[in-house]
Amino acid sequence: MMPKPLSVVVWSKEGCHYCEEVKQFLKEQQVDYQTIDVTNRDELRDILEVKYGIRHVPVVEIGRGDVYEGVTKVGLSHLAKALNAYLLN
Repeated sequence: MMPKPLSVVVWSKEGCHYCEEVKQFLKEQQVDYQTIDVTNRDELRDILEVKYGIRHVPVVEIGRGDVYEGVTKVGLSHLAKALNAYLLN
């Protein structure tokens, strides 16, 4: 049985330097991702608050099928660790 494709979503906003670092890191790792821009979109930040209890970005959601996790800690090492866990499975 084929594993479900990896899904990566980056929640970001305009002018967020760390958001750009995260996107660049994903490009370097050759990981396709979708972006959700929360700039001036409080309703999207509300979704983050419900899911993770935070309103700041970036948040990177990584998963396969119905199983996913949100990387909310700052630092590319946290993202790399979560990404590797999904790429190895």
